[in-house]
Amino acid sequence: MSLKVLVVDDQGIVRAGFAAVIDAEDDMTVVGEAADGVDAVRLAAELAPDVVVMDVRMPELDGIAATRIITGRKDAPRVLVLTTFDLDAYVFDALRAGASGFLLKDVHASELLQGIRVVAAGESVLAPSATRRLIGHYASGPVTGAGAGPHDLDTLTGSQRNVLALLASGLNNAEIADELGITVGTVKSHVNALLRKLGLRDRVQATILAYDLGLARPNPPGPHL
Repeated sequence: MSLKVLVVDDQGIVRAGFAAVIDAEDDMTVVGEAADGVDAVRLAAELAPDVVVMDVRMPELDGIAATRIITGRKDAPRVLVLTTFDLDAYVFDALRAGASGFLLKDVHASELLQGIRVVAAGESVLAPSATRRLIGHYASGPVTGAGAGPHDLDTLTGSQRNVLALLASGLNNAEIADELGITVGTVKSHVNALLRKLGLRDRVQATILAYDLGLARPNPPGPHL
C-alpha cells in the first residue's frame, strides 16, 4: 500500500515541488496539500495521511502549533518538519510538539523520501546539525517539560532502561544489539515496550525524555550522528 502524504507549505511553488517529488514514487501518494497550519489540521483529520510534511513558518497557524494539534489526536499521523531555518528553537519546539523528524529544505530529494519512509515506519530522523545541537543543548543540564516524571522509569525493566539510554545516545537497533549482546528483534521488542509504558510516540520523544530525566548524558558527536 502507498504511504499517504500531506504536504504543508505556504509557498505554492515549494509545495508543488515537494508534492511532485513525493508523488513520483511508487510507494507514496500525496493525498492533499495545505498552505497554512489551519488547513493542515483540518486536512490531517479529513484525509488521515500516514505522514505530514510540515513547514514551520506559515500564516494563521504555524507549523509547530499545527504539529502539536495533529499529533495530539488519536491515531495521529507522523509529522516530518521541513524548514529553511536551522534554528535551535525550531528544532526543540518541533520535537516537543510531537514531530518525528526535522530536516532542512535543502536536503536532496532522496533524503526527503527516505525521511518520509523512516518516520512512517515509526522511527525518527534528524538533520545531522540538529542532532549535534540537540545533544549539545543538554550538555548544560536537563531541560524540563517532556511531560513525564521520574516515577515513569520505575515501570521499565533494567534491560529496557539500558536500551533507552543507548537509544538516546543516537545508536540504531543494530548498534544497540551489538552493545548489549542481544538480537535486533529483542531490541525492537524492548523499544516498543518502553515506548508503550512511557506513553511516547517514537524514538525522538524517548530521547528527549531520557535527557530530561538524566538517564542519558551527552557524548561528543560520533559517526552515528
